[in-house]
Amino acid sequence: MDRLVQNLLSCALCALAPLGARGSFETCGAQETAPANVTVITLAEAIQRAQQNEPAFASAVAAQKSAAIDRYLARAALLPSALYHNQVLYTQSNGQTTQLQSGAQAAPIFIANNAVHEYTSQASINETVGLKQFADAQFAAANAARASAELEVARRGLIASVVTLYYSVSASQTKQRVLEEAFREAQTFTDLTQKRESAREGAHADVVKAQLQQQQRQRDLSDGVLAADKSRLELAVLLFPDPRTPYTTETVGPPPPLPTRSEVDRIASTNNPEIRRAMAEVRAGGAEVTAARAAYLPDLGLNFSYGLDAPQFAKRGPDDVPNLGYSISATLDLPVWDWFSTQKRIKQTEFKQNAAKVSLTAAQRKLIATLEEVYAEASVAREQLDLLDLSVRTAAESLRLTKLRYSAGEASALEVVDAQSANLSAETAQADGMIRYQAAMAALQQLTGTL
Repeated sequence: MDRLVQNLLSCALCALAPLGARGSFETCGAQETAPANVTVITLAEAIQRAQQNEPAFASAVAAQKSAAIDRYLARAALLPSALYHNQVLYTQSNGQTTQLQSGAQAAPIFIANNAVHEYTSQASINETVGLKQFADAQFAAANAARASAELEVARRGLIASVVTLYYSVSASQTKQRVLEEAFREAQTFTDLTQKRESAREGAHADVVKAQLQQQQRQRDLSDGVLAADKSRLELAVLLFPDPRTPYTTETVGPPPPLPTRSEVDRIASTNNPEIRRAMAEVRAGGAEVTAARAAYLPDLGLNFSYGLDAPQFAKRGPDDVPNLGYSISATLDLPVWDWFSTQKRIKQTEFKQNAAKVSLTAAQRKLIATLEEVYAEASVAREQLDLLDLSVRTAAESLRLTKLRYSAGEASALEVVDAQSANLSAETAQADGMIRYQAAMAALQQLTGTL
């Protein structure tokens, strides 16, 4: 049994300072230090590592960058485009000559072609002016805003998960240390009962009761070591290429203060990605409606070309006739009949826009309800921390007094075992209370964007 106990104790993870005699989460002067080959991960470093390794967050980053490029392309489509066109065309001659201003030249066999030898080298600038192009730019801008808001949603969700896992690791290691202390306490009490039995001051039933308690604490310690390992692996999946990499978390410091409700409401109302995403969807729906209605309006196409289109690839032809010149064209296409397709497209986009408006109001209602819920959770968890500290001190004092009474023969072994169980429950509840408050604060900071 002793060898098994030593093996279990050797598996303990030394990440947090042990609980003080008063049971509070304070840093002790005799804090255990992590081994040299174990990496100490801060919360900020854990968040940074998770952002580099989490696939869903990487997809959100890629989507946001792609939407930003789409917005740039839509804006660029509003500007004129330029190209330099070059073409050489040879057509078989029909054996006749054509008298032109520049002189006689062979006539092409195809009447659609201008000459047997034709050279085209022109710079062409094109521009299309229409309402649809502007609506497409607005739609791309709304999509980019929505992608940025979704990226922020993914970032805050990832941070909340990392914070919860981070403090779960700390809490599991704290519970493991509490179980180690409880196991040592059970061992000490077993030795005490055996000594009292040898001195004929106690019954053998006390020894049996103490041994049963020690065996239970031994099983609890095994479960605590396993729970700590599971918590470490869950967080390590987000932090390291190899989840088996040894690491430890920082010592849990004093709980952060709870902000006032008015401050939380002010920040959350102006810095909430869910609301920004819903508003971007409404703007995108409006842009889609505008683009659909633009089909009722004509598009104006403009073209300016400068260069040469002549039988000679030269600035001037025979008799010093200039080949360089320019041309300007304007095209206006008027929509006449499309079998009500435009009207149906408008109805289709209006349905989407109405759904986006409903989503916006739902996001606003959800934000209000979530703020109420999360703030109430954080408030209750913060209030209970002081009560948990008091419970730990009370349980420790009760255990001390009960052991003194047992040593004096005024208390039974069952009372001591009950006091030990009460002390363990109080310390475990204190660790759970700390992780509960940290998780509630993470959820609150996620809503306000302050983490």
